[in-house]
Amino acid sequence: MVALDTGSTDGTVEALRAQGVSVSEKVISPWRFDAARNESMKLIPADADVCVCTDLDEEFAPGWRAALEAQWRPGAQRGRYRYTWSFNPDGSEGTVLWPDKIHARSGYKWVYPVHEVLAREDGRSETAAEVVVLQGVQLNHHPDPTKSRAQYLPLLELSVLENPDDARTVHYLGREYMFHRQWRKCIEMLTLHLNMPGATWREERCASCRFIARAHVNLGERGDARAALFRAIAEAPWLREPYFEMARLLLNDGEFAGAAFMARQALAIQTRPEVYISEDAAWGDELPRLLERAQTELKRTLLIK
Repeated sequence: MVALDTGSTDGTVEALRAQGVSVSEKVISPWRFDAARNESMKLIPADADVCVCTDLDEEFAPGWRAALEAQWRPGAQRGRYRYTWSFNPDGSEGTVLWPDKIHARSGYKWVYPVHEVLAREDGRSETAAEVVVLQGVQLNHHPDPTKSRAQYLPLLELSVLENPDDARTVHYLGREYMFHRQWRKCIEMLTLHLNMPGATWREERCASCRFIARAHVNLGERGDARAALFRAIAEAPWLREPYFEMARLLLNDGEFAGAAFMARQALAIQTRPEVYISEDAAWGDELPRLLERAQTELKRTLLIK
């Protein structure tokens, strides 16, 4: 195990060394995540075969290494594994995805100042034969909710400057503007994303539409919010999230029949996709409660009439 510490002051270095980790220290200035990860890769011995990259708020379930070694094969370049990104308050799984931060020792680098990803140094993508789906390898994420993400916004703006044609980066910046309540910038950036030739992932396009709708709601533009949510449904009608969000909007607008219809459409979708774009709110207790409330209000309205 090797680690690069980039300036912690909470005893991390000492704690890692006490566990037998080889720790190096280096300040990365100006800060960017890809530069830090690339520096950490220089610490890996040249005779290593497979690299397994994790953050300190992530923990592998027992048995991961045996599963990895049993399934890795000659010619493999990347390993894809199950990753629980969030947990619900009752301890059940929330968002689950399948990242691929397990990779062959040579030929890789990290790219993007933030939300960094692995890329081949030769620029090509892996073939299906070079990617191993590692059954039984489970990584769990336990983030610190008090940790600031303020540095993400300027790094994402830098990332878009460096990669203006990268649809993924533009989507992330638009989402970050939403997190920072910069509603007009959010709408502008996500509209740009939807018009980009490279924006072909339908699930991500659906998310951009939903985030645009949230911005319009906060600006008091509820008609525009509805239009964005109808487009979100059209982009990915197999996802629960856009129906759920439309049901919530219609309920708040007092349109109980429409809210009940949209809630039933959402509940009819039973399989949650294991992608980062899936949102916990659409899969919790709020949706059935929303349907119950819409039906109750609809009956009351009909009785009054």
